[in-house]
Amino acid sequence: MIPVVAIVGRPNVGKSSLFNRLLQRRQSIVEAEPGVTRDRLYGRTDWNGRDFTLVDTGGLEPGDETGLRAATARQAKLAVHEADLVLLVVDVKSGLTAVDREVADIVRRSGKTVFLVTNKADDGKGAPEDFFELGLGQPYPVSAAHGLGTGDLLDAIVAHLPEAVAEAVPEAVHVAVVGRPNVGKSSLVNSILGEERVITSAEPGTTRDAVDVMLSSAGRDYVLIDTAGLRKRSRVDAGIERYSVVRALRAVDRCQVAVVVLEAHEPVKEQDKRIIGYAQEAGKGLLLAVNKWDLAAEAGLTAEDVTAGVREALQFVPYAKILLVSAATGLRVGKILPAAAVIAATHAQRVDPKQLKDTVTDAWRVTPPRAEGGRRPRLLQVEQVTSRPPGFAFRVTDPQAMHFSYKRYLENRLRQQFEFDGTPIRLFFRKG
Repeated sequence: MIPVVAIVGRPNVGKSSLFNRLLQRRQSIVEAEPGVTRDRLYGRTDWNGRDFTLVDTGGLEPGDETGLRAATARQAKLAVHEADLVLLVVDVKSGLTAVDREVADIVRRSGKTVFLVTNKADDGKGAPEDFFELGLGQPYPVSAAHGLGTGDLLDAIVAHLPEAVAEAVPEAVHVAVVGRPNVGKSSLVNSILGEERVITSAEPGTTRDAVDVMLSSAGRDYVLIDTAGLRKRSRVDAGIERYSVVRALRAVDRCQVAVVVLEAHEPVKEQDKRIIGYAQEAGKGLLLAVNKWDLAAEAGLTAEDVTAGVREALQFVPYAKILLVSAATGLRVGKILPAAAVIAATHAQRVDPKQLKDTVTDAWRVTPPRAEGGRRPRLLQVEQVTSRPPGFAFRVTDPQAMHFSYKRYLENRLRQQFEFDGTPIRLFFRKG
């Protein structure tokens, strides 16, 4: 197992800035507004040849037992429970506060080793004397904004962490859960996990960051990426929400399978089509999780009605797999990961060259392309040139004469023969 380091503290002490600095790349949103980081954010990094996972958390505010702040605090406490080492971050400029003392009590009670990190020490000096009252030993002064002291902190972290245990596991399947705001993306992730791993709320925009959730199921490793809701560009404000949309699109870029969440009791929206179109253009495997099936059933809709409506609205992705699910009841949620694993395997598939040649040659013989200007294009060669997604190069005598409908015919034959379900495939036509 890779060791885990959790970063905790009260709001607005610079936890996310420290997370990004230690991660050695910008991953977490950094704003002056308290409470920007709500969910646990994971990032894999290394220092001096040692790998470990950093976890950024929302601000701990003891005493608030309800609402979003309480949910944020629960996430932070879960991160502490999972960690091998805890970094308690305080602000040297504002000094020791009553909330700092309460947070220190919480992490001490966890029984985990705690490093006290005094952030915003821009002059490189140590912490004020009052921070020693926390009883957490010698503080580590840093300036996350300028990088001062972070090298020494990383040295101390890797010196403390247990050795990683090498595990022979297959590559994790990266699954991005995307969709319009408030369609139930985070609820679906939590239902898959069987726990409240990411914060859910009826308020659109609750998930602002893309949250990586690592898990294993039926002998396979997965990374679920829960993302912020994607809205029309004209409705995206500057700052936090704009960056969240960028993060969601980046999540699609780095996944193998995009699970696009739709609503069963509502028709497919234009924004749904844009999201699916983005995943298609990015060449990702595609699974349509039609959520809130319980509401559709209550409205008298049948599975055939809903599936036909989705297919009709999304004719440009006929290969997409559809699952009718309910995050609220758990109906068919357990089929999402196995379906994503099959799609990921198809997405990475390389076909046998001889079978490919035989399939295309037979398709060409049975239904040849129509003649243009008295001459019919001839097939000279076909080969697979890419995977993820699968791509095929056709050498022909006249690429310009290849009609769109004939290209679709060849694609359908390849899909039938090699079962390319759930993944786009690319066809390239070149002059032989």
